[in-house]
This record gives sequence, C-alpha cells and structure tokens, in this order.
Amino acid sequence: MDPVSSRLTTAAIWTGGTDVDLRRVEIPDLADGETLVRVRLATVCGSDLHTVTGRRPGACPSILGHEAVGDVVAVGVGATVAVGQRVVWSVTVACGDCARCRQGRTAKCGAVRKVGHESFHGDWPLSGAYAEHIVLPRGTATAVVPPGLPDSVAAPAACATATVMATIEAAGDLRGRRVLVVGAGMLGLTAVAAGSDAGAEVQAVDTDPARLALAPRFGAVAADTDPVDIAIDFTGSANAIETALRRLDIGGVLVLAGSVTPGPPLAVDPERLVRRWLTITGVHNYEPRHLGRAVDFLHRTVNRYPWRDVVAEPLPLAQLGAALLRPPPGILRTAVAPRM
Repeated sequence: MDPVSSRLTTAAIWTGGTDVDLRRVEIPDLADGETLVRVRLATVCGSDLHTVTGRRPGACPSILGHEAVGDVVAVGVGATVAVGQRVVWSVTVACGDCARCRQGRTAKCGAVRKVGHESFHGDWPLSGAYAEHIVLPRGTATAVVPPGLPDSVAAPAACATATVMATIEAAGDLRGRRVLVVGAGMLGLTAVAAGSDAGAEVQAVDTDPARLALAPRFGAVAADTDPVDIAIDFTGSANAIETALRRLDIGGVLVLAGSVTPGPPLAVDPERLVRRWLTITGVHNYEPRHLGRAVDFLHRTVNRYPWRDVVAEPLPLAQLGAALLRPPPGILRTAVAPRM
C-alpha cells in the first residue's frame, strides 16, 4: 500500500533519557506550502546526544532528528519542491515576515521553529527525522541532492555541513590563510576539509586522539603553536577558546560556533583586541544559502575526502536507542534508516 494513502507512519518518539517509544502516527493533511518527505536516512547529531543525556533542554515527548535526507512524496499548494525529488532540509523554519527575516537573519527568526525540536503534542508532531515521514512546514529551506551523492554523505549537510559553510563565510577569504580548527568532530573535520579546499593551511586540535587522527585525511597539516590568521571553535570550551584567541596574529578573526550552552565567561582583554585589530564573531545555525553550498561542497568533494567512512552503517528505527550513544572511535555519526 502507498505510504501516503495509508495515512499512517512509524515514528520513534523520545520520552526522556534514552527511552524511545515506537508508534504508528497519523500523517496529517498538508497545508499550503507544506511538504511530506519519506526519510531515507538520518544521522545523529551531537546536539541530540546532548538532549538525551540532559546536557541540553528539549521538548519531551518529541520526535528528535534534524540531519536527514529523504524523498518528497506529497506537497501542499505552493510548495517549493516537487514529488520525487531527493532533498535535505534546514533545521530552522522561518516566518519570512519578521524584522530579523527581512534583514536576512532567518536562522534567528522571531517566531523560529526547529526540525527535531518541537513537542509531539503540539501542532507539528511529525517534526523530526527519526520517523518514516516528516512534514516540512512553509518556511523550511530545502536543497535537492544530486545523483551520485550517497545518503550517508548528504544527510549531515542539513546541520553539520551547512553550519560549517556559515562559519567559513564569517571567517572571510581563506585562500593562503593560516587556519586553526578547534574540535575535530563532524563539524570540525568538515571545517578542515572546507578550509583546505578553499586554499588555506589548516590545523586541527582536539583532546580525542581518535578524532585527531582523522584530521590529515580531511586535509589538515601538522599542528604547531605558531600564530594563525583565523581560528574557528566548535567545542564551546572557554579554555580552548582562550588558547585560540592568544594564537591570533594581527588582524586575526575568531569564529565561535560551539558555545551553544551556558558556560564560564571568556576572559578577553579589550586592549589586546584593539591593538591587534582582532575580530570575534559568533555563528548559530545557518541561512538557506549555506544549505545549498553544503550540498554543492559535499558533491564536489565526495571522492576527495572520506565522508562515507565517518558515518556508521544505519540501524533500523527500532534500534534508535542504540544509535543515541557516542559513536565508536573513528566514527563521527551514527545513523538510522527508518524504512529498513
């Protein structure tokens, strides 16, 4: 039976801790601008691991999951995609009308909603990717995935890769620059690859030897303690950030992307910022253009960097609890395939 005409789908509903309740859920009628996607594969972002371990607050119960790829199976009037397209979609859903949206800051929309972060008992129950189907409301950016790009490579575009594209934009022109990437998780190694691809000399630092060992495969050079032009932090560690800030050369730029939970204050000497012409900027989420760039970047480098090797073989939806654990050494993303 066609899954849309059946009006039911299977979803893994997070109920607290690592507890997941597999249920049959009704597929709603689509409103104008909405899209129904059959999820092919979802990768487990580190923020979901933080949610289930209590490090990050989240609506509960809910359907988690915001890094995914799927096929469009139905559209409402005015939708921007077509049935049959394989797509990835943004984490944030913007209204398009508020002052922030009009200024081009849709990621910080005044009425923002987020994929994989909404209450199951609200008006958008099928909001997460750990389900056979997800409903994408009007205001969700999408990007079509080209043939030849594996699902396991495409799925992280929706969060990790697109966020990195935003940090690279914030850092400025990287050609010929000395770049320090702090944190060698999925975002960090993606930033290493993007920086290397852009013509920079990129170093990576991390306290995890297994992750750091992957860095050369993504284009990193040997780390040293010399000055750098740009530092990008994905750890949120105040100590790591302060160390990176001290390494910035004259005119250096520090991009903060990992400080997404409360932490100790950062010690910053204003005189040092002034005399050394330093810039500190933050990036949280990303804009639609970054999602498109993410897909283009992954497609262009699919055979240059080992994207496939750092994503685990997917588990079925019934084993989501096992996927919501820290990946083993050498793996940066666990994954689920809801229709296995």
